[in-house]
This record gives sequence, C-alpha cells and structure tokens, in this order.
Amino acid sequence: MKTGAFIPARYAATRFPAKLMQQLGTKTVIRHTYDNTVATRLFDEVFVVTDSEIIFNEITQHGGKAIMSKQTHESGSDRIAEAIADMEMDIVVNVQGDEPFVKREPLEKLLSVFTAPGGEQVQVASLMQVLKDPQLVADPNYVKVAVDLQHNALMFSRSVIPYPRSTESPITYYEHIGVYAFRKQALLQFTQWPMTPLEAAEKIECLRYLEHGIPLRMVITDYMGVEIDTPEDLAKAAAMLGPEA
Repeated sequence: MKTGAFIPARYAATRFPAKLMQQLGTKTVIRHTYDNTVATRLFDEVFVVTDSEIIFNEITQHGGKAIMSKQTHESGSDRIAEAIADMEMDIVVNVQGDEPFVKREPLEKLLSVFTAPGGEQVQVASLMQVLKDPQLVADPNYVKVAVDLQHNALMFSRSVIPYPRSTESPITYYEHIGVYAFRKQALLQFTQWPMTPLEAAEKIECLRYLEHGIPLRMVITDYMGVEIDTPEDLAKAAAMLGPEA
C-alpha cells in the first residue's frame, strides 16, 4: 500500500497573508511542516502542493519536493487531487501547511484505521482532540465535530455541538484537526462534486463528504500543536519552539 503526504500551501491567506513564509525560529512555517512530516518516516512520498513560486522555491531550494498547481482551487483537497490524479498512490494524507508541529504518533494512528479490522470500509479519516476550554468551545475558529459510537463523524460545525440543553448530562467536545487521510479514489470523487449547502454555510470542506453520505472515521489524538492563523498564533508557536530551533 503506497502512502503519500501532501501539504497544500497557498501564499495568500485572508486572516494572515503570507503566513506560511513567516519565520519561526530558524525556518519558515512551511519548512517546519514539511521537514517534520518527512521526519515521521511514515510516507513513501511527501510533497508541498502550492500556487506560489515563492513557496515552491522555499521547499525545493532546501532539498524538498514541491508541485505547482495548474489551476486555481477552492480547497486544499482540490489542490491535492489535481496533484495525485496521475500518481500511483493508495492512501493520501492531507497535512495542513500551517501546522508546523507535525508529529509521528497522530499520523500513525490515522493511517492505522485503514489496516485495522474493517478498515477496508474506511474511505476518509481525520483527527480530533478533546476540547475542554469553554472559550475555545464557543470560538467559531475552532471547528467542532460530533461523532457516533464508532467515532464516525455525524456533523462538523463552527457552532457549539452538541448544544448543552441538559446541564446534567456530561458532554465531551471534540475539536476537528484538519489532517485527513483518504483513499485516492474517494478524494478524486470529492473534487467532482460541487460545493454542498452545509459546506458553503460553514466553510468546512469535509461536510461535502457527509452531505454525500460518505462517513469520516475520526481518530482521537492528544494533539498539542498550534495552527498558524494569526500573528498571535505565530508568537505562541515561537514560544513552544524555544530558542534552539
């Protein structure tokens, strides 16, 4: 089973333009993401897929592999699908470019669902972590996911789900971490579907799968990284990184 990690990387970003090229310690954000993905040693291939010559050169000039997108894309999944269309690849992992603290264990757990008993039925999988801070639960920048008893996603939302109508019932909130693993054909099929109503409303691309009846298998991880969406996130990441890196 051939497995590849693909890191979609746009230069333009609404909230924090050029965030992937921001300096974080001795490297840019995108190079941390790429190098740490390679360092997991889980993948046959690792590529950055980008619309930017600046990002392309940043990766290739430091010995990495990058692919220039031929078209404009609405989502990272669309960008990756174009890149893999003619590749021999079984499992495709989408690693977000703004997640510089990529670790082996969460990705290993994500990949394991495809080889576990019943894994042949899994088409798409993704990561989630327990969210305990009430402020973060209420924050629309944190995408929440509700799951069934087998950890298949029932709904993703920027709103609070489930809503605590009963204050006596214990509730576990999960944050969706935007790292996906797909069977190649499932990802290619995704790109043939137009944007769906819930996806358009929430701006959460994986809702397209649910709206077409394709379940996502969610995997719990003790993820402790930082997603770089704002200058404040970059400062937090720099503090986590420490002075040596």
